[in-house]
Amino acid sequence: MIKGWFVKQQNGVEMDFRLGELFCGPGGIALGAINAKVEAGSRVYRISHAWANDYDEDTCKTYIKNICSQSSGSVICQDIREFEKFIGIESLSQIDAFAYGFPCNDFSIVGEQKGFDGKFGPLYSYGVKVLNVFKPKFFVAENVGGITSANEGKALEKILADLISAGNGYTLTAHLYRFEQYGIPQIRKRLIIVGVDKTLGLKFKVPAPTTLDRYMTAKECIESPPILQGAYNHELTSQSKNVVERLKYIKPGENAWTANLPEHLKLKVKGAKLSQIYKRLHPDKPSYTITGSGGGGTHGYHWEENRALTNRERARIQTFPDSFVFIGGKESVRKQIGMAVSPKMSEIIFEHILKMFAGIKYDYVESNFPVLKSQSYQQLQIPIAYIV
Repeated sequence: MIKGWFVKQQNGVEMDFRLGELFCGPGGIALGAINAKVEAGSRVYRISHAWANDYDEDTCKTYIKNICSQSSGSVICQDIREFEKFIGIESLSQIDAFAYGFPCNDFSIVGEQKGFDGKFGPLYSYGVKVLNVFKPKFFVAENVGGITSANEGKALEKILADLISAGNGYTLTAHLYRFEQYGIPQIRKRLIIVGVDKTLGLKFKVPAPTTLDRYMTAKECIESPPILQGAYNHELTSQSKNVVERLKYIKPGENAWTANLPEHLKLKVKGAKLSQIYKRLHPDKPSYTITGSGGGGTHGYHWEENRALTNRERARIQTFPDSFVFIGGKESVRKQIGMAVSPKMSEIIFEHILKMFAGIKYDYVESNFPVLKSQSYQQLQIPIAYIV
């Protein structure tokens, strides 16, 4: 257990980190954070919601309903650029922990991958502002794996350099996680960066994978236990006759390009052929990545029934509990689910952060990113992770 600020500031035996979030989404990060709890002797380490921000109205309503229904005013539903311009990040309450899945649109491998030249790429800088203003004891940042190659790899280098020098300075651990290795029933790769205030003398270690020998399958996830009739966000999508006919020829794990389709059911598409188009889940494997956008053929398809997945099935694959209610129309809910961070993966990360603070040892693996050796960053005298 660490000594000094953290322990002295607590009353009783509960060590509570107040969490602030930017680009919070529907609450995947927050749900995992508030569910994480660690006990060490007479002390309990936990995380509580302080404030959150997102620009989408349905997303904010979902977050409020599931995370902080008694304090709806703690969620700022506004574009962070406008909020900073007219009110200011300094007006928010003090926090001990910070999390943000800064927008990944310009870093995703799907699309033009504009990086810093796009509309969303520079938004990470508002998180840096939060670190400079509040100097939280730790932060968690999440993004798609595609950020590693944005702007020829320079985008991530710049982001990490800014994060490491913010606040009192942060010791970073960056790792490209494969979620299926941690019990999540989905093939999903995400870069997660954990930064710890360097004055605390602590460094986060990457939790060791727990399901390398047996991944959770899509069928287990959706059918064990079965989703109850009348469950929230479980409405079926009306499928056209052509889609139903096409799906009859697509076997589990196949897509529109690999299936043996009759000529009249083949897609007339030139150029790139996304592997997820009309792709069925395989019942004995984890789901492929659940996405939040895309036109026909991108909704995710049942391995046996000739239909798209329901939003509740998508939510299960993302590890949201059935009691978690998404607000909005079906496409809005689909977007919220696909863009969210898996609550179970979030809980794993935050639980091990709390173990770090409590001084509890756990199995870990080395980060899959080497230390940047550039002279310009050595001058910071703090380690920096760098993706090549």
